[in-house]
Amino acid sequence: MIRDSQGNPLPGASAAAAELFDLSCRRFARFCGDPVAPLDEAIADSPGFAMAHIAKAWLYVMSTEPGATAGGRRILRDLDKAGPAAHPREAAHRKALAEAATGNWTEAARTLDLWSAAHPLDYLALLAGHQVDFLTANARNLRDRIARALPAWEEVPGRSFLLGMLAFGLEESGDYARAEAAGREAIAEDPEDCWAHHAVVHVMEMQGRAAEGRDFIRRRREFWAQEENFLKVHNWWHLALCHLELGELGAALQLYDDEVRAEESGVAVNLADASALLWRLHVLGEDVGERWDELAEAWTQHADGRCYPFNDMHAAMAFIGAGRRNDALDLLDAAEGAAPGEMRDWMEATGRPIIEGLVAFDRGQYSEAVERLFPARQIYGRFGGSHAQRDVIDWTLTEAAIRGRIDGVATALAAERLALRPASRINRAFAERAAQET
Repeated sequence: MIRDSQGNPLPGASAAAAELFDLSCRRFARFCGDPVAPLDEAIADSPGFAMAHIAKAWLYVMSTEPGATAGGRRILRDLDKAGPAAHPREAAHRKALAEAATGNWTEAARTLDLWSAAHPLDYLALLAGHQVDFLTANARNLRDRIARALPAWEEVPGRSFLLGMLAFGLEESGDYARAEAAGREAIAEDPEDCWAHHAVVHVMEMQGRAAEGRDFIRRRREFWAQEENFLKVHNWWHLALCHLELGELGAALQLYDDEVRAEESGVAVNLADASALLWRLHVLGEDVGERWDELAEAWTQHADGRCYPFNDMHAAMAFIGAGRRNDALDLLDAAEGAAPGEMRDWMEATGRPIIEGLVAFDRGQYSEAVERLFPARQIYGRFGGSHAQRDVIDWTLTEAAIRGRIDGVATALAAERLALRPASRINRAFAERAAQET
C-alpha cells in the first residue's frame, strides 16, 4: 500500500498523489505556500483518495471562516455519501472533522487526542490537533499533544516542526525558557519554520523583551515575510506590538498601513490582527482616522456571530471604531439563533460580555465596561487565541478602570500586569496613571 512520509497508509492514493499529500502537509506545517492546491491535484489524480479530501476539509474548517467552514462540511457530506471509512485513520479524522465543522472544537480535540495516542506519526492529526488546541485556547494540550508524540519521531521527516509546535505549547503554558530553547532548535534545523519563529517571539512578548523582540523579528524577516507566507501578517502584528511596548506608536501605525492592511481584503485571522492593533492604539489615545471604516466593511464578509466568537470579538472592535455600534450588537442577536453547541455557549459565556464591555467602553460607561470585562477575561480552554492576543481584553479593562476611577480596581489591575511583565513600558504607564487617578 502507498504510504506517506511518516509511514501512514494512504488508501486510494497513487504514488504521485501521496507525494502531493506530503507536500500539502509540509506547506501546512510551514504556513508557507498554498496547501490546498496539491490536494486538488492529488484528488484529480486519485479521486478515491479519502485522506486528500479530509486534509482539504481540515484546512477549510480551521480557517474559522463561515463560508470555508460550510465548504468543509460539504466535503464531509460527500465522503459520507460515498460510503463508510475504508481505514481506521479515515474514520477517526471524519469523526473529528464532523465535530469541528459543527463548532464542537473540544470534542474534535479529544477525538484527535485518542487517535494520536495510538498513532503518534499521523502528521495531519498532529497538525490539525495543534491548531484545534490553539482555537480552543487549550494551553495544556498545545504542549502535551506534541509532547506525547515527540518520542516516536526520532529520525522521522518533519520532526523539527513538532519542536516548533512544542515551543508554542510550552510558551502558552508559561514555561518560557524551555519554549525559547525548543523554538530556537527548530528554526536552527529549518529557518523557514515560521511557527517556531512565532513561538520565540511570543516568549519575548510575554517576558516584556520588546526591543529584543523587535530586532529578532526584523533580523529574520527573509524567513517569515515571503509573499506566500500565511503567517506574515501575524508576524508583522507582533512587530507592531513591540513598537507599542517601546512607545513607538507611529511606527506601529505605519506597519498597519504598510503590512497588516496592505491588502484591503484578507481572511479572518489577518482581520483579527488588524482590529487588535487598531484597538490597542485607540485605547492608548492614538487617532487612527478613517482606517476603522475600511476594516469594518471588510469584517462584514467574515463574522456572523455563530462560527467563531473570537473572530466576532475582533469584528466588534472594528464596528465600534467605525461608529457602527449596532452592527457589533447585531452579532449578539445573530448568535441567539445559532444551533446548540460549543460556539453558542462560548458566545453567551464570553463573547457577549466582552462585546457588551467594548460597547460600554466606547460609550464612556467605564463602570459597566469593568463589570462586563472583568469576569470575561478569565478564559481558559475556551474562546481561542493566544495569551498575547487575548491581552487586548485586559488592556481595555485596565484602561476602563483608570478612566472610571474605580476605587482599588485600577491599581490592582496595574499591579497584576506588572507582576507578570515588570519591564513593560505599557504596564508601567498603566501603574503610574492608576496611582494618579486614585
